[in-house]
Amino acid sequence: MDRIIADYLLETPYPLAEVAAMMAGEQSSGTFVRVAGETDELRACAAAEVLSIEELDSVQNPTLHSAYVTRKQPSGPFRRARVRIAYPVANIGRNLPTLAATVSGNLYDIGEITGLKLLSLEIPAAYRARYHTPVQGIAGTRDSLGVQRTPIFGTIIKPNVGMRPEQIAALVDQLCAAGVDFIKDDEICADPDIAPLELRVPAVMAVIRKWQEKTGRKVMMAFNITDETDAMRRHADLVAAEGGSCVMASLNWCGLSGMESLRAHTPLAIHAHRNGFGAMSRHPLLGMGFQAYHALYRLAGIDHMHVHGIGGKFVDTAEEVTEAARACLAPLCEGGPDDRVMPAFSSGQWAGTLPQTLEAAQSPDLMFMCGGGILAHPQGPAAGIASLREAYALLQEGGTLAEGASTRPALAAALDFFGKR
Repeated sequence: MDRIIADYLLETPYPLAEVAAMMAGEQSSGTFVRVAGETDELRACAAAEVLSIEELDSVQNPTLHSAYVTRKQPSGPFRRARVRIAYPVANIGRNLPTLAATVSGNLYDIGEITGLKLLSLEIPAAYRARYHTPVQGIAGTRDSLGVQRTPIFGTIIKPNVGMRPEQIAALVDQLCAAGVDFIKDDEICADPDIAPLELRVPAVMAVIRKWQEKTGRKVMMAFNITDETDAMRRHADLVAAEGGSCVMASLNWCGLSGMESLRAHTPLAIHAHRNGFGAMSRHPLLGMGFQAYHALYRLAGIDHMHVHGIGGKFVDTAEEVTEAARACLAPLCEGGPDDRVMPAFSSGQWAGTLPQTLEAAQSPDLMFMCGGGILAHPQGPAAGIASLREAYALLQEGGTLAEGASTRPALAAALDFFGKR
């Protein structure tokens, strides 16, 4: 039970068992030849173990270039297989970057390998307990917002660059008036010269506090504080001092260590943006799948996780979005804590994509974020929000959007406008 199990998709022209053993040795107690001090006793306690190899299919040409393969010119075919390897926890300790280096690291560079993707990680409960869990998570986010039993309907500040703090605050004022639950910065607007956080946060939070006093509802604003680690701490402190409840960071550019440090520093909800993940995931035989990726960042203690959207503007299939959402809504490991995180659906979402989204999540515990779906609604942002709430209520009653639109004007306008695109 004291082992991390990694599941890979492998391609190689060499015997599968030999390459799998090479992978296990490279990332634990060995290298391509025995070295000084590498005893049988050391291998017995520290070596990674190949648990299984499931051969799949083969191709005649390599998927990825390898100078080693070009030099050695092995005869084909290039075999593909699912390989499971167990890594001793004792080799890693409580060290998230080293965990990532162990289960991936140099494996992508092994010459005999012409395709490799880390698909998933299995983490034992005792090891998971050594890391951060969400501070807010699903329940805390709902409590902060005062929103129970329905999805959290949110939007994104668009345009995301060029607006000054007072313009952003004016847009937030409009969105609060429209009845939005959640607003987030765009991933490319963090601390720009034209709208620095030191000016933007106070201006926006003054608006949110005004609406809280007026209506009793406190909109959650995810300020993008992506930066170097010390700066992120300062930015988080500013948000907290102004009464904010959430910060956002770009995972791939802050890194595991940066996210761990941020989690340790602030009790605010951390809205985790995965921009750049496509570079790791889109190739079927290179990089990392979502399950493995999100597991690493969940150990860093995030509260919300982007999963993209069904029928949106990005490359994900409905199946991929569904898998990601359900992974977020499940505990990370059997017997572990309730460390579920709230999936954040975005990318081209509007009232018409809500039915598929709810089917994917099989739960209302989600963030449904619409940029154009709210801000570009032909009747204005308030109608954009209304169209989402009308759609959800209709679906809960067992109706369809098309059938119910005749008595729901905001939804009807959304279907007419966005449905043609």
